[in-house]
Amino acid sequence: MMLRLTLAQMRRSVGRLTAAGVAIVIGTAFVAATLLAGNVMTRTTYDSIAARYAGAELVVQDRSGMLTPDDVAAVAQVDGVAAVEPLGNTYLELTSGSRTVFQGVIATTSDPDLMPLVLADGAWPDGAGEVALPPDVAERLGVGVGDPVTVLRDVVDDEGAYDRVRERLTVTGLVEDPYGAYAMFGGAGVLDADVVQEWSAATLPPGEQVTYGDALIALDPSADVEATEAAVAAAVRDDLTVRTPDEHAAAVAAQLTGGEDLVFMIFVLTFAAIALLVAGLVIANTFQVLVAQRTRTLALLRCVGANKGQIGRGVLLEAGILGAVSSAAGVVLGAVLGQAALWVASTQDLGVPLPTSITVTWQVVVIPIAVGTLVTVLSALVPARAATRVAPLAALRPSEAPSAARGAGRVRLVLSVVAAVVGFAMLGGGAALGLVAQEPTTGLLLGIAGGGLSFVGVAVGAVFWLPRVTALAGRLAGSSGPTARLAAANTLRNPRRTAATSTALLIGVTLVAMMSTGAASARTSLTTALDTRYPVDVSLSSQTWDEQGDVGALPPALAPELARVDGVAAVTEVATATVEGPDQAAIELDGVSPAAADAALRFPAALEDLAPGTVVLSGGDAAALDVSAGDSLALQGPGGSSVLTVAVTDAELARPVVTRDDLATLVDDAPAATLWVALEDPAAAAAVVRDVQDVVADSGAAVGVSGAAVERAGYEQVVDTMLGIVLGLLAVAVVIALIGVANTLSLSVIERRRESATLRAIGLSKGQLRGMLAIEGLLIAGVGAVLGIVLGLVYGWAGSAAALGVMGDVVLAVPWREIGLVVLVAAVAGLVASVVPARSAVRTSPVEALATE
Repeated sequence: MMLRLTLAQMRRSVGRLTAAGVAIVIGTAFVAATLLAGNVMTRTTYDSIAARYAGAELVVQDRSGMLTPDDVAAVAQVDGVAAVEPLGNTYLELTSGSRTVFQGVIATTSDPDLMPLVLADGAWPDGAGEVALPPDVAERLGVGVGDPVTVLRDVVDDEGAYDRVRERLTVTGLVEDPYGAYAMFGGAGVLDADVVQEWSAATLPPGEQVTYGDALIALDPSADVEATEAAVAAAVRDDLTVRTPDEHAAAVAAQLTGGEDLVFMIFVLTFAAIALLVAGLVIANTFQVLVAQRTRTLALLRCVGANKGQIGRGVLLEAGILGAVSSAAGVVLGAVLGQAALWVASTQDLGVPLPTSITVTWQVVVIPIAVGTLVTVLSALVPARAATRVAPLAALRPSEAPSAARGAGRVRLVLSVVAAVVGFAMLGGGAALGLVAQEPTTGLLLGIAGGGLSFVGVAVGAVFWLPRVTALAGRLAGSSGPTARLAAANTLRNPRRTAATSTALLIGVTLVAMMSTGAASARTSLTTALDTRYPVDVSLSSQTWDEQGDVGALPPALAPELARVDGVAAVTEVATATVEGPDQAAIELDGVSPAAADAALRFPAALEDLAPGTVVLSGGDAAALDVSAGDSLALQGPGGSSVLTVAVTDAELARPVVTRDDLATLVDDAPAATLWVALEDPAAAAAVVRDVQDVVADSGAAVGVSGAAVERAGYEQVVDTMLGIVLGLLAVAVVIALIGVANTLSLSVIERRRESATLRAIGLSKGQLRGMLAIEGLLIAGVGAVLGIVLGLVYGWAGSAAALGVMGDVVLAVPWREIGLVVLVAAVAGLVASVVPARSAVRTSPVEALATE
C-alpha cells in the first residue's frame, strides 16, 4: 500500500523531483568519473614508466647489471614461463655519406609482445647484416628501407687491445618508440638478437661474458602470475628482484616522489574523497529543500489516516527510490563521460600511453550508487521527521510566509564552530607533518580528515555567517538604486534559504579552487624535483678510445657549433679522466669550473659545493665508495696525487665532479670528452635534441647523446596528463555548482511567490522584479565564489604542503587564470539561475499569487 502511494506521489511530483534527480545524477556521475579517472591516471603513469617492458608479465632485475645467461636459463626452466628475453643492447657508430650518428640498438624478441618498439615501415631485422632504425635517425643519415649504412663497432682482441671493425648493414625497417621507452637516448634501433649477443661479447675482455640489467618474462596463458612470480624468485639468486612491470613502475614512481607513492595518493585518494563529500553536500542541499516543500502534502496524509511511521517510511522510501534510480543513471553518465574524454585524449599527441577504454571495476559501480542512495536517504531524515511532527489539522492551515526569525539553533552553531576549529587544526597539523616532519602519508591522511571536517563545519555553519557576508556585499551594491537595496535586504529575510543557495556554489568553487591550487603547486614543486634529479639537459660524450682504453677528446669545433643551435642556452666543456681511488679502484672524474657548471646546469645547486680541494659525489657514488660528506678521498693519477674533501649532492651525476685545476693535478691534459648543454626551454627538449643530433651527425665524430631533458619532459608530460584529467573533472564540478545554484534559487523563488506578488501589487514593475532577482542571484553566487576561492586556496596549499614536503621545497602557487575563470563563471551562474524563476514570477498575476492555496 505504502509503496503504491509513494510511487503515485512521485508520478504527481515529477517536476519537483527532477531538480533533486538531476543533482543526484550529476553528483554520482562526478564520483564515477573521478574513480574512472583514478584508474586511468594510475594506468597511464605506470605504462609510461614501464614502457620498456612492453607486454611482459614479470621482470627479473639486477641493479648492478650482472644478470648472467645462467640466470636467464634458470628462469626459462620454471613452469609457466613461456619466454624469457634479456634486455640486450649495444651502441653503433652509423655512417652514411658525410654524416655520423652514434645510436643505441636493442635486440629483437622471440615473443612480439615483449618488443616495446613498433614497426612503422618495412620488416624487423632477421640475421646478420640487417638493422631497423628510428625514422629521425634514418632521415638524419639520408637513408630509407632497403638502403645501406656503414657501421663502426669496437672489438677487443685476444690480448685485450681495442680495435674498430667496419661493416655494412641494410636498413630493413623503421621503428617508432610511441611510449618513450628509450626517449632519453633519442630512441633505439633494432638488431637481430644473436647479432646483439655477438657484438656485445666482442667488446668485452677475454673470458668475460655478456650480462644484463633486466630480463622480460612472458607467461603461458594458463599460468598464475603470483604463483609463477614466487617460483621464479625461488629459482634465481637472492640478490635478483622479480616483480611485475606495475610493481616496478610503482617503485620508480615512489623513488621519484621521495619514497612514497604520493602522485597517485594526491590525485586519486584526495580527489575521490573530496568528490564524495562535495556530491553528498550538493545532493543533501537540494533534496532537503525539496522534501521541506512537501511537508504540507505529507501532513495531509495524516488527515486521511496515515500514522507517523508510515509518513516517515514513505518519505525515506521515496528518497531511496529516487536516489537509487538517479545514482544508477549517474554511473552510466560518468562512464560515458570518462570514455568520451579518453577518446578525445587519444587523438592528441600526449606522448604517453593511454588505455583504449575505461576500466569499469566494481568500485566504480557500487560506490557511486551506494553513496548517492545513502546520502539521498540521509538528507530526507530531518524533513521526514519534521513531517511526522506536524499535527494533521495543521496541514489545513494557510502556509506561513518565510520568516527572517527562522534561523538555526545553538546546537548547530556550536557543532559547526567545533568542527571548523578542530578541522582546520588537523589540516594545519597535516601540513606540518608533511612539510616539517617529512611524514607525507600520515600528514596527508590527517589533512584529508581535517579538510573534510572543517569544510563540513563551514557548510553547516553557513546559515549563521553567509547571509551576513552577503548582506555586507549587498550594502556595497545598494548604492546603485532601490532595486539593489531590495535585493540585498532579501538575502537576510530567510537565512536558511540564502545559505542553501550560496553554499551550493561555495562547494563547487571550493573544489575547483582547491584542485587548481594543488595542481599548480604540485606542478611547480615536481618540476623542481625533476630538475634536481636531471641537472643536465643534454650530455654529449665521446665514444672513441685510445689503445690504452682512455677516452678520446671531442672535436674542438663541436661546442661552438652547438652554441649556435636555436634553443641552446649554454654549452660547457667538461674534461674526463680515469684515476685510482681507494683499493686501486678505477674512478672516472669530470672536471669543470664552478662558473661554467652554473651556466650549464638546470639545477645549479647540484654543484654548489664544488670548489678547489673538493670532490662532489652523488648519493649512489658516495655509498659505493663508502664515504660521506666531510670525509677525505685520496686519488692517484698519472700526473700526481691529491686528497679531496667529499661533498654529497642530491642530484644524479654521471660521474664525480672536481674542478678543472684539481683534475689537472691528477691527469695532465685531460681530454674534453664531455659537453653539458643547457636548453632555453625544457618543454621544447625533443625538438632541440634532434637539432643537436644533426650537428653531431655532421661532425663525423662518434658522440653519444643522452637527452636527460627529454626524459624529464616525459615525466612532466605524465604529470600534465594527470592534471589535464583533473581539470576535466573540474568542469564536472562546475556543472554541479551550476545545477545546485539553479535548483536552489528556483525553489527559493517558488517559496517567495507571495512575496513577489506583494511587491508587484505595491508598484514594482516586471523589469524591476527581474533586476531584483538577478542582483540577488549575483550577490549570493559572487559571495559563494569569493569565499570558495579563499577556502580552496587554503585547502590546496595545505594539501600540497602535506603531500609534497618530502620532495623538497614546496612552492605554494596561485592559479590566477583559473581563479579569474571561476569568478566569471560564478557571476554568469548567478544571472542564469535567476532567469527562469524571474520569468515565472513576472508571468503570475499578483491577485492569483496572493490567493490562499
